[in-house]
Amino acid sequence: MRVEIKKEAYEKLKRHFPWIYQNEILKAPKCDSGSVVDFVYKGEFIAVGFFNPKSKIAGRVLSFKKVLIDRGFFEERIKKAAKKREIFKKITNSYRLIHSEADFLPGLIVDRYGDNLVVSFTTAGMDNFKGVIVEILIDILAPKGIYEKGDKIRQKEGLEVISQTLYGEVDDEFVIKENGKKFLTYLKEGQKTGFFLDQRKNRKIVGKYGGEKTLDLFANAGGFGIYANASFTKFVEISPLACSLIERNCELNNLDNYEIVREDVFKFLEKEKEKYDLIIVDPPAFAKTKAAKKGAIRGWKYLIVNSLKLLEDGGYLALFSCSYSVSEKDLLDLALSSSLIEGCELEVVEFLKQDTDHPYILSIPNSLYLRGVLLRRIDEA
Repeated sequence: MRVEIKKEAYEKLKRHFPWIYQNEILKAPKCDSGSVVDFVYKGEFIAVGFFNPKSKIAGRVLSFKKVLIDRGFFEERIKKAAKKREIFKKITNSYRLIHSEADFLPGLIVDRYGDNLVVSFTTAGMDNFKGVIVEILIDILAPKGIYEKGDKIRQKEGLEVISQTLYGEVDDEFVIKENGKKFLTYLKEGQKTGFFLDQRKNRKIVGKYGGEKTLDLFANAGGFGIYANASFTKFVEISPLACSLIERNCELNNLDNYEIVREDVFKFLEKEKEKYDLIIVDPPAFAKTKAAKKGAIRGWKYLIVNSLKLLEDGGYLALFSCSYSVSEKDLLDLALSSSLIEGCELEVVEFLKQDTDHPYILSIPNSLYLRGVLLRRIDEA
C-alpha cells in the first residue's frame, strides 16, 4: 500500500524526522490501523512505516530504505538495541533496552529489570506485531517473564489500555542496583515502566553535592535524596505508593536521618521555612502540549522562586523538565528571572539530560525530552 504525503512532510522526512501528521497526508487507501505502508511523494518512495488514520500522528517511519517489514527486520533492530546497552551491565541490573523512535522502533518500549522485561506497545503498528516482538525478546534475552504495562497514550492510537503478563512470571517487587545504591520498585504498579531509569546518571552527578540538608521535591521513590546521603534529607511526595517506596528505599540504603512529607509540593512550599544546601526540583510533565506551556511556565516560576528562598548561600539547586515544550533555555530564563526576584546570582554547574540508554537522536529533536541544570546560589558579600 502507498500513502501520498504533502510537501511539508516530504521536507521533514528528507531530514529523517520520523513522524507524519494527519494534515500532511495527501491521499491514503482504506486500511487497518497500524498497517505497514510505503510513504511516497509525487510517486517517489520516501520511507516505509506504520500508518494509522485514527491518530494525529498518522505516519511513523520504520526505515528510509525500501525493506521488508517482517520478523527478521524486528529481530535485527532489537539485537542492535540490546548490544548497544551491554555497557550498562557494569553499573546496574536495570536499564532501558528499547526506546521507541530513538531505537527506530516507534511505539516499542522495553525496560530490563534483571530477568524481568517490562514492555509497552504505544502505537497501533507495533501492537500489531506484539506476538512477533514477544517471541524475539524470548529468543534473544531468555527472560523469566514479560509484563505489558498499559500506557494511556495508546488511546490516541485507538487502542485499549491493557496491563498483563505476556510470558512467564514477573516479579511483583524488584530491587534495582545502580552505582552502589538499591531501590525497590513495583514492576506492575507506579509510573512509567516501574522506575525513572532515565535519571540514573543525574542522580549520581547531583548526589555529589549533598551536604548537611537536602530537600527532594516531587521525590517519587527518593532516588535523588538517597544519592545525596546528606546529614538530613526531607522528601516531599504526594503519592502514597511513592511515599511507601521512599521509606523502604531509605532502609535499603541505611539512610537514618530523614523525613517524608506526603503533601502537594506547591502547598508545602507555601509554609516551609527551613534552609537547605541542596534542593532537587523534578516535577512530572507540566506541559504535555504546546498549549499547556504558559501554565507550566507559571508553575515553574513559583517552584524556582520559592526553592531559592530555602537555599543557602553556596547551596545547589537541581532543576529538571521532562516536558519537551519546556526547553533548557526556558529553565535558564526562569532561573535567571527568579534569581533577580530573590536578589542572588546563580552559577551554572552542570547541564543534564537523560542517561544514554534513552538515546537522543539529532534528527528527532523530541528524543531529547529530559533537560536539567544544576545551579549554585551566590549571594553578594
